[in-house]
Formats: sequence, structure tokens, C-alpha cells
Amino acid sequence: MSTQLQHSGTCYCGSVSYTVTGNPTLSAFCHCTRCQRMNGAAFIWTIHFPATAFIWTHSEPHSVALNSYAAEDKPWKTRYRCKNCGVCVASRNTETESVSVWGVQLERHEDGATKDLDSVRPTAHIFYATRIVDVQDNLGKWEGYEGSSTRMLL
Repeated sequence: MSTQLQHSGTCYCGSVSYTVTGNPTLSAFCHCTRCQRMNGAAFIWTIHFPATAFIWTHSEPHSVALNSYAAEDKPWKTRYRCKNCGVCVASRNTETESVSVWGVQLERHEDGATKDLDSVRPTAHIFYATRIVDVQDNLGKWEGYEGSSTRMLL
């Protein structure tokens, strides 16, 4: 019997924590304007998992530590933030039954490297047409999601 890989993550202060099990369905650097505005960064490392792979691991009731937000134009996507430090830790999409987490919040080794990085390593840049900065690497650059939109030739 094989054991599925687990990744644990936390907000900055550690009040909110979660575990995801198995392999991601997507791991990419997202350059969409929503991620830029909601996270105050040029792009983020987003990792998508089936919703069934995600569990909150901080004390119950989980809502005591979490705020949630759903934008009017995407009511099917709820983002969760820590009430203490304000960090966005996950989002749930009820249309795709998936959960997104941010790679920078995954558990790390003492040297700062992400644990089991190869299993969640980003494979692309998505929504690259709305980028703020150019990124020079060997990953594909996509107008939308990797594999289901136009790959940009730069």
C-alpha cells in the first residue's frame, strides 16, 4: 500500500493551519490582476488540489480563526484569511470543487527549502498577459490556465 504525500501549511502567525494530501492538479505562478491586488504582489505561487484533499488542522471551530471573502463577480470562489495576521491561506472554488493554497506557506526544512518541493514545483506562469514584471525562466507562459489557453511565445 502506498502512502500519499501530505503537505502542511500555515499563515504567518501560525493561528491557521491546513494539510493537503496527494498531488496537485495545478502548480503555477499566477499573474492575474485579482491575485496581484488581493496579495499585494506581482504574482503568487498557487497550488490547486481537489477539495477532498484539503483539511483545516487548527483548533475547531475553524471559523474562530478565519475570515472569508467571496467577490461579487466570483461568488463560487471563497478566500480564507487568518483573523490574527491577515494572511490569505486558501481559496475554495465550488464550481471546480478545488482548493488553492499558496506555495510560500507550505512547511519548510530548517534551511528554508520547501519540503517535498519536487511534488509541488510550479510548471508554468499563468495569466501572464497581465504580468507586472517579466520573469526569465524556462517555464511556459500562458494567457490563462496552463494547457487550456494560448501559450505565449516571448
